[in-house]
Amino acid sequence: MAAVGGGAGGSSPSGTRSRKLKVAVIHPDLGIGGAERLIVDAACQLAAHGHDVHVFTSHHDKNRCFEETVSASGCFPGPFPVTVYGDFLPRHVFYRFHAVCAYLRCIFVALCVLLWWPSFDVILVDQVSVVIPLLKLKASSKIVFYCHFPDLLLAQHTTMLRRLYRKPIDMIEEATTGMANLILVNSKFTAATFARTFCCLHARGIEPGVLYPAVSVEQFHEPHAYKLNFLSINRFERKKNLDLAISAFALLRSVASTLPGDALQDATLTVAGGYDKRLKENVDYLEELKRLAVAEGVSGQVKFVTSCSTSERNELLSNCLCVLYTPKDEHFGIVPLEAMAAHKPVIACNSGGPVETVVNEVTGFLCDPSPTEFSKAMLKLVNDHDLAVRMGKQARDHVVQKFSTKTFGDLLNSYVLNVYHERME
Repeated sequence: MAAVGGGAGGSSPSGTRSRKLKVAVIHPDLGIGGAERLIVDAACQLAAHGHDVHVFTSHHDKNRCFEETVSASGCFPGPFPVTVYGDFLPRHVFYRFHAVCAYLRCIFVALCVLLWWPSFDVILVDQVSVVIPLLKLKASSKIVFYCHFPDLLLAQHTTMLRRLYRKPIDMIEEATTGMANLILVNSKFTAATFARTFCCLHARGIEPGVLYPAVSVEQFHEPHAYKLNFLSINRFERKKNLDLAISAFALLRSVASTLPGDALQDATLTVAGGYDKRLKENVDYLEELKRLAVAEGVSGQVKFVTSCSTSERNELLSNCLCVLYTPKDEHFGIVPLEAMAAHKPVIACNSGGPVETVVNEVTGFLCDPSPTEFSKAMLKLVNDHDLAVRMGKQARDHVVQKFSTKTFGDLLNSYVLNVYHERME
């Protein structure tokens, strides 16, 4: 059966029937990031809809994860249990073969689920599609695959050796993705990219459904003050383009120094986000960013915060003027939603997922990914405090209406029930 979903190119799920299902969720690494936030929200929402949910992963560091997963796997009852298999397997071989190692780790998780656990009604597979053929050995289970973005587009193909290495992996990705009973993606941008990238699946009429990630708006309260601090939240990876935030901040200070007064004397920039010392890129890129801050002459005004907790992140959001979201062609991006839920305007690149979440000149600004354009938008908010407050309020309303966890949970529940009932008819 074709893995067709509602949303992009299809109709939204409807006519679902209520039933408690046994749902397994398989995710590669239950750390801190947008993909992890989505999968935790998915598990929580399915549990809230009455389903019996169990999360399986190859790594779960209780000191670097979302709080919901700690309570679930600890002594106190949580919304779902978390079980780890295969953490002893390597993540890389001398900082190479990351994809192969990720495949092997996830395959081990899937094998453990197959061999040691009773059948699940629905299995939600996240990010790594290679496990789908194994899981389909249990014909009683329906497979839902959440494709954040085609991995073959994220991987480097810069040399002949890399292209030879990636060729079979890319072929496996497309073939196994098409074996899911239902494919979901995180935005219309990703759905269009999916169609262009997986041409064979598109030719077969396989169209993914769109399930936007969501944010729990209840955790964010209206701030009492808008401090002159700019905030960037993202993983410390080069593709997140964090140097744009530092360069734009430096340019803003240099431009403001030529204007009357000294409004930006106390202005600061906080660069916060997921950081894993096991990952060489995280370590190297953080040092690069620190050197950039020194070179730009703003090292005294730039603060780096690694792997902050949810409460620390919320405090940072509460105390900033606005959020700078710097990735170009990001397939979705949960940070703009979190920022807007916290009553803060967002300055983001005018491409990818933010085009679907940020309303230009209403809830923030969509700009070309250059320090000049970002600094211009930043200066508008510095010069007009009322504009920042007004945009923040509009941003909050926008998220409540379109990107709440309730909206996300209701749609996901409909997808899951529909794909389950397909086998009953």
